Amino acid sequence: MPYFSYKARNARGELLQGVMEGADSGAVANQLSSAGAIPVQITLTRGGAAEADRTSLSIKRWFGRSVKPMDVQLFSRQIYTLLKSGVPIMRGLAGLQESAINPAFGRVLKDLRESLDAGRELSVAMRRHPKVFSEFYLSMVRVGEMTGRLDEVFLRLFEHMEFEREMRARVKSATRYPIFVICAMVLAIAVVNIFVIPQFVKVFESFHAELPLMTRMLIAGSRFTVDYWMQLLFVAISAVLVLRSWIASREGRYRWDRFKLKFPIAGKIILKATLARFARSYALSSRSGVPIVQALTVVSQTVDNSYLCKRVERMRDSVERGDSILRTSIAAKVFTPVVIQMIAVGEESGSLDELMEEVAQMYEREVDYELKTLAAQIEPILITFLGVLVLVLALGIFVPIWDLGKVAIPH
Repeated sequence: MPYFSYKARNARGELLQGVMEGADSGAVANQLSSAGAIPVQITLTRGGAAEADRTSLSIKRWFGRSVKPMDVQLFSRQIYTLLKSGVPIMRGLAGLQESAINPAFGRVLKDLRESLDAGRELSVAMRRHPKVFSEFYLSMVRVGEMTGRLDEVFLRLFEHMEFEREMRARVKSATRYPIFVICAMVLAIAVVNIFVIPQFVKVFESFHAELPLMTRMLIAGSRFTVDYWMQLLFVAISAVLVLRSWIASREGRYRWDRFKLKFPIAGKIILKATLARFARSYALSSRSGVPIVQALTVVSQTVDNSYLCKRVERMRDSVERGDSILRTSIAAKVFTPVVIQMIAVGEESGSLDELMEEVAQMYEREVDYELKTLAAQIEPILITFLGVLVLVLALGIFVPIWDLGKVAIPH
């Protein structure tokens, strides 16, 4: 959106001036009026948008990627404490900038201070850093500005980001062992094909005997791997690049996210974790005073799954047309009967935000249990694959050697 420079008078008649982002001059005038100021002059800033874009690109290029989610999480907690204590936001940002451990985030705070000093709102200033502050974060800050409860919003954002961080840590911890075992099995298969089987081929050829079918298949696979390993590597890398490119597209992302929910073991964990994020985000938005339609719009931005995001957007559209949350939740076909029942009670009693918080906690407990038992669920599958691998090697290599050895022993 373009930037407008404005001059306005507050209730005491003092002159205010600065730069504000808006769709047009009328939108800027409405923002000023809602803030209790009378617009005097509003003009389009010719270099404002271009300058902001250049600044944003420069920030992204130099340090946008080096700011970590933990920096934003700690910032949320610190700014909440300062605002709760009555410290002005400019003074608080100055103190946080001086004490910032990460220099990159310190420069972000400096840019926020300069933007606020130029008359921009905090949410507008943060929007100049899309790699640092997510759309959900920006939307919640905007809600805090409109409702005058910015300190509470920052506290809830801190708790939300803490939940997200713990969830990611649990998933990484639970999948570390299965990934290690799978990588070890793939490496073992490659070593056997490239180095072990060719040595046994020399032994087999010295006997000039007919080999079993399994042995001939292993030898053929080994020769193909040794002769065409470069082509196989090229095909594998190309397949990975094509898959990533397809997933990056809108249609590919939608289909991939939908397919992930159907994975034998991981699918239900992904679904429950995503629905926990949905429920917690909705409760956070509702408690902050966000209207239900806008809340569903904000929540759809936190659902890290394009398939479920589309479902939430359909819920929003249905609610906007006059349907109830209960009916739209049933039509979404992603919630369990227990959750549907809790939504029905919450909508009827007017305490939907509290019950959605309980839904989030319920899903979190289920995800925690699933992650704790993930290794136990995957171990039988890994043991089965390992047993098949050993059986194939035994039938294809060691049994023929045993048979050829008995033939070679004189009677």
